[in-house]
Amino acid sequence: MPQTIALVDDDRNILTSLAMTLEAEGFQVRTYTDGESALHGLTTKPVDLAVLDIKMPRMDGLELLQRLRKTSSLPVILLTSKDEEVDELMGLRLGADDYITKPFSQRLVIERIRALLRRNELAKSEGSGQPAGGVMVRGSLALDENRHLCTWKGAPVQLTVTEFLLVKALAARPGIVKSRDQLIDAAYGENIYVDDRTIDSHIKRIRKKFRAVDPQFSQIETLYGIGYRYKEE
Repeated sequence: MPQTIALVDDDRNILTSLAMTLEAEGFQVRTYTDGESALHGLTTKPVDLAVLDIKMPRMDGLELLQRLRKTSSLPVILLTSKDEEVDELMGLRLGADDYITKPFSQRLVIERIRALLRRNELAKSEGSGQPAGGVMVRGSLALDENRHLCTWKGAPVQLTVTEFLLVKALAARPGIVKSRDQLIDAAYGENIYVDDRTIDSHIKRIRKKFRAVDPQFSQIETLYGIGYRYKEE
């Protein structure tokens, strides 16, 4: 079955050209010109990945992302104007998996989409060396890779694809410090460039999600200037 990509942008030229390129690459494509129609469409007919423009009428991409994240861990890439760092950081805090600045090459978008889809499959697949069933247990933490489920003390924690891979990378070796570069490779792959602040934003959001379940959560430690580690219980 071909994977389905949703494109949400009020620029019809971008929608048409990008949709044609994706279809030529073997994807099925659904297009929306505003956030409100996209929210309805993505809620009633889920897709494998969504590419959302931030600046749109009726409902912008950030609001759409925020509303999607209430019920879905759908992989999401944001499109943002060049040098608008506030939008990029806000998008990451709301749960975007990646972002691309305009203007962009269509080849770059295809590469980022494929990379994120691979990460999504990786997050769902059994990790090498893990117990049968693909479940990693570290004290109060359980990560079920086959079903993309995370629980803390038995309570579910809704994680995006990128967040799940970051928690998995940290929890795989408790007590061992992971540099930001190592976490970027674990979550994004070696051929995708993102800067340090992207990882920092994801970690902040991960902590917020766990503390919503357990206000005393403190397993993910920051070692300033070095990176992060998962504290052994």
